[in-house]
Amino acid sequence: MLKNRQNIGQSLQQGMQQKLSPQQLQYIKLLQLNTIALEQRIKEEMEMNPILEEGDQDSEADVIEREESTNDSEDALESLDEHEVDWDDYDSNTDYDGETYTAPRNPDMDEWRDLPNKYEVTLLEELEQQVSLLDLNEEEELIADQILGSLDEDGYFRRELIAVADNITFNHGVFIEEDDVEAVRKKIQLLDPIGIASRDLQDCLLVQLKHSDEDLPGRSLAIRIVRDAWTAFEKKHFKKLIQRLNTDEEALKEAFEAIRHMDPRPGAVSDGMEETQNYIEPDFEVYWRGANQTENGKGEFVISLNQRNAPQLRISPEYTQMWDEIKRRKEKPDAQTQQFMRTKIDSANWFIESIKQRQNTLMNVMKTIVALQEDFFKFGDGLKPMILKDVAERIGMDISTISRVVNGKYVQTNFGVYELKYFFNEGLTTESGEEVSNREVKNILQTIIDNEDKRNPLSDQALADMLNEKGYNIARRTVSKYREQLNEPVARLRKQII
Repeated sequence: MLKNRQNIGQSLQQGMQQKLSPQQLQYIKLLQLNTIALEQRIKEEMEMNPILEEGDQDSEADVIEREESTNDSEDALESLDEHEVDWDDYDSNTDYDGETYTAPRNPDMDEWRDLPNKYEVTLLEELEQQVSLLDLNEEEELIADQILGSLDEDGYFRRELIAVADNITFNHGVFIEEDDVEAVRKKIQLLDPIGIASRDLQDCLLVQLKHSDEDLPGRSLAIRIVRDAWTAFEKKHFKKLIQRLNTDEEALKEAFEAIRHMDPRPGAVSDGMEETQNYIEPDFEVYWRGANQTENGKGEFVISLNQRNAPQLRISPEYTQMWDEIKRRKEKPDAQTQQFMRTKIDSANWFIESIKQRQNTLMNVMKTIVALQEDFFKFGDGLKPMILKDVAERIGMDISTISRVVNGKYVQTNFGVYELKYFFNEGLTTESGEEVSNREVKNILQTIIDNEDKRNPLSDQALADMLNEKGYNIARRTVSKYREQLNEPVARLRKQII
């Protein structure tokens, strides 16, 4: 009985496993890549496969002529003789021209794109240079090195002092006390940017305030607030601060402004890589051309893929010529050469077909998103409720495929650059029965919070009541969720002195 159960389990497991071909796996992986990652992947493939190369941009006539002579790639592979490759068939079948929705290549831009980024000195290197100018002995230099190496991404030193002292004692045989570490840390705190290597936010703001311009309005009171009344300041208990510090509302407001001018993240500065890491290259461009901009007097959308998203690839003519030369000499290649050629040809053809399939899928998804969110792409607002299933059903694809396309892809519009995920959102029903996007509700919620009385911010229940008055049926807990997604704190922490 136990044996039968095991057999049934094995059969079910085998039946549930979906085997994907190498081509399908390659297509799935390519589908997930954005424009910049795709360009790198293509370069890697061309390095591994010398038969594959990037071709020149063809004229429209050349594209039409080649398309008319194109045969199915799988038929071409099956018709190959054991010792012969029909290069003519491959030459007409493996060029991918990028369709008509790509922009023409600019050779000058290619040259600029390949230039290396200029070297930028990192914050750590700058700090090391500044430390070298301090009058430190050998023990203090060891401590400074430990502190700089322990800074987090915001520039804080959160390591225990005793841990630094023990590490130096163990590795260098030099006895160090906690006070020695703290003394060096305070010296580093005064380097540029000031406040670096602080223990916490209070420590960071206090050292900045103490070394700020003495003429800074509210400076003295700000120092007292951060040093002596930190808990009340964090919780924005304004009345307690006024009573405890024996001050008035106007002076308190001035002190708060002084504190706001300090840098809470002294280590979060550009290290030369920030611009590269945050750089977004849109995968699509979508523009609406009104009736007065078109010849037929009817408006239309212009949807295009990024040039790098639709490269033109082909089988290398050099290998075509090499094979033709072998045939002219009526020499058959050895088995190893033949296997190499066949493997590389198959790999190149599969890669080209996967790229082409990827571009077609991307365009189908983008066109469907535009069709479902037509008002937004025309006017910049009016998002409608839309989920992955809506797009998947329209183009007859699996939801997981749509998810791969959407993830990490961006589109340039007349109203800015948006991640494709931006257009997917659940809906709410208004009192009139109209379906509205939850993103629209979030925008209204953000407007209410921006315009609230900062002396008495609205509670989540009050926000829910105001949305209900506007016709949006929404519960308090949903308001709380949306508020958190908007990175807005609770009412108490939004309180300000006006």
